[in-house]
Amino acid sequence: MVSLERDSVLVRSGDPIGRIYFPLTGLIAFVMDMPNGQTVATAVVGNEGAVGVLTALGPTRSPMTAVVRVAGTALQISPAQFQAALERSDALRGAVQTHTRALMAQFQHVAACNALHSVTARLANWLLQVHDRAGGNTLPLTQDTLAELLGVRRPTVTHIVGKLRDAGGIRSNRRGSIEIDRPQLEAATCECYQLMRSRIDRIVQTVETKPLPPEADLPVFANVHEARRRSPARGVAGQRPRQH
Repeated sequence: MVSLERDSVLVRSGDPIGRIYFPLTGLIAFVMDMPNGQTVATAVVGNEGAVGVLTALGPTRSPMTAVVRVAGTALQISPAQFQAALERSDALRGAVQTHTRALMAQFQHVAACNALHSVTARLANWLLQVHDRAGGNTLPLTQDTLAELLGVRRPTVTHIVGKLRDAGGIRSNRRGSIEIDRPQLEAATCECYQLMRSRIDRIVQTVETKPLPPEADLPVFANVHEARRRSPARGVAGQRPRQH
């Protein structure tokens, strides 16, 4: 188990994937780095997802940068250990395929939303996605993080945050945090949020309704809640825990 510190980079675009992370708490953004130095988020994951599972296809380099945007904890494993577990478990292979399909659905909806909808609706969408994973109505998000999620400059973020605050979707914004009103945010966002949630739910539910193979009763990884109860976070993301 490792700590996920806010703004820490788990893997950079083009680098070999050295560790695979399964967040227990917190939020990680997948970011595209543009040649002019600007960055834009293409997806976010929390405890429903993982970082680095492309190694299921074999040794590979990361196509994007993964940055911790809400601090938390995660379980980590080496690609070699993960590959060995995949070879032993049909259930784990199925979970990786489901996660990959859900992530692809998120990429597609984000691309369509960026092309078709206003910055105000897009910010409401991102805040709802963060709220789904981070919990609590006060989200630890900086202006720089919001700019990255939207692919805009900070002055635009200030303007859009003001519009959402006037509409009641944001109750207050202080340095490094935003307090939201979820019902008002849902009213301010576009249809992409509900469409994406429904599509991902269908992907997951389709798999959950299938009968699981016998080994599914013997989880490859320890139950998340049991792991959290027994083991306090040790080490920092990107570093091996000291006991290893």
